[in-house]
Amino acid sequence: MAQLVYKQIIDDLKEKIFSGQFANMRLPDERSLSETYQVSRSSVKRALTKMEHDGIIFKKRGSGTFINPLYIKNESIFNYEGSNLGVTDNFQMHGKKPKVKVLSFEVIPPTEELQRDLFLESHDFVYKIVRLRLFDEEPFMIETGYIPIKIVQDLNQTIIEGSIFNYLENSRNLAVTKSFLSIYAEPSDSQDQELLHLAPNEPVSIMEGIFFLDNGTPFEFSHMRLHYKYSKFNTFVSVQEK
Repeated sequence: MAQLVYKQIIDDLKEKIFSGQFANMRLPDERSLSETYQVSRSSVKRALTKMEHDGIIFKKRGSGTFINPLYIKNESIFNYEGSNLGVTDNFQMHGKKPKVKVLSFEVIPPTEELQRDLFLESHDFVYKIVRLRLFDEEPFMIETGYIPIKIVQDLNQTIIEGSIFNYLENSRNLAVTKSFLSIYAEPSDSQDQELLHLAPNEPVSIMEGIFFLDNGTPFEFSHMRLHYKYSKFNTFVSVQEK
């Protein structure tokens, strides 16, 4: 319950930040927030610490807690707060979570690249799943995933229309908790332009990599093509003094 409380505080503060309720870019102090949310100071402190680590706010000694203006300017759709790395749970835009449209679903033999990346033999067939991700009716990503059948044998249309990672976690008690991703950009192709509503001269952002189960097993090779306007990645860098 304590974990749920601090996340509720974060969600509410973020909503208020983006609706302009802190015009002076300064948050109330911990005591005031504790009274506002009717929770303990420790829950408020945990929420603010998480927001500080994420670069949403910063604390100025002796002056208070302030909102990072670059966070407001460059809101990212990547908000990893769940128990796995699934797009359905972790990608949000103004509180909206993505919808899924399945474009194709088939079983194929692994290419040499997939054999290398997912540690497969030539006879280890994989699911090839192509999905379009949307916020409401606005498309933002074409996602092509390859998952070995030997890891999960019972994928079907209903499961892939939802969250595959959540299905795996709920039915097999396995979570996708690690990934290695490469991020780059390239010119959009005709499919990008049709599905993501891009002009011929507009680029597409690429996220490509391997997702791993919590036991270390490579689970999926994924190739994600994003509309460039959603390709904002925020990071907060802190250097420890020696």
